[in-house]
Amino acid sequence: MIFRVADMHKTVGSYDAKTRLPELLRRVEQGESITITKHGKPVADLVPTGSAPEGDIQSVIEGIFALRKSVAMSDSTLDQRRKEGRK
Repeated sequence: MIFRVADMHKTVGSYDAKTRLPELLRRVEQGESITITKHGKPVADLVPTGSAPEGDIQSVIEGIFALRKSVAMSDSTLDQRRKEGRK
């Protein structure tokens, strides 16, 4: 297995990740972060649990409301999409 160090991340191809998952999980338990690539492009990160930053609840709620406002549509468009089978 070949690891490439980039920004303190180790990188492994998807085939190696599949065949060596238990080893990778042990390394993540020890605090390492590993990026899984497919054809050289990053597709997933294995990171220790709890290492993802948590946003404060209020800013998450405000983000949801802002997103809902940005995708608002008219009643006629909504009816048309429902008839087409979209929700």
